[in-house]
Amino acid sequence: MGAGTGKATRLFAQRGVIVTATDPDGAMLAELRKHVPTNVRTMQAAFEDLRPGERYGLVYAAAALHWTNPEGRWSRVAALLETGGVFASCSGPFQLADPAMEEAFRAARAPFLESDEIPSPDGTPPDHEMQWPGTELQQSEWFTSVQQSVIERRVTMSARDYLGHLSTISAYLVLPTAGREQVFSQIMQVLPDRVEMAADITVHLARRRHEE
Repeated sequence: MGAGTGKATRLFAQRGVIVTATDPDGAMLAELRKHVPTNVRTMQAAFEDLRPGERYGLVYAAAALHWTNPEGRWSRVAALLETGGVFASCSGPFQLADPAMEEAFRAARAPFLESDEIPSPDGTPPDHEMQWPGTELQQSEWFTSVQQSVIERRVTMSARDYLGHLSTISAYLVLPTAGREQVFSQIMQVLPDRVEMAADITVHLARRRHEE
């Protein structure tokens, strides 16, 4: 779901997993196809436009679930899964590990954006034991065995690659083109050539209930 340019898709495909990658943006899928083998097929469609047909052992979203329509979200996911199949979602904050550098970054961003964080779609506070979408999955009639895990990770990357990451975040995408160019220019001025990122990943897993 929401495969984009396929960063997560590539990891599955490299292990020989047969993947159907869906995204509403044809240009994103064109970029994805440059980086994946033939065990990946693409389908240009929004999640809401997918029609039940073939069922899968795994349906997953990598930092894309918040784009989907909450109305009927879980019944649509369930319709794509085999009985006993697994839904997986992963996401997490991607922040500069150095507090001083993070503060400089926020100051550079402030004239354009107060925050680039995505609030919890269901209003779950950040200190709650179970985070979204686990909170919704626990309440869904379609799923059971809901699990949440955090994978701690640190990533070193170039400042330009970090800027590329920021360019995929909705808070920047909705800025006017001139404003987006200005904020990225300001950010680049306060960053060194390479940056260390705190990039913990929160993973949610849930199993499709057996049909009566």
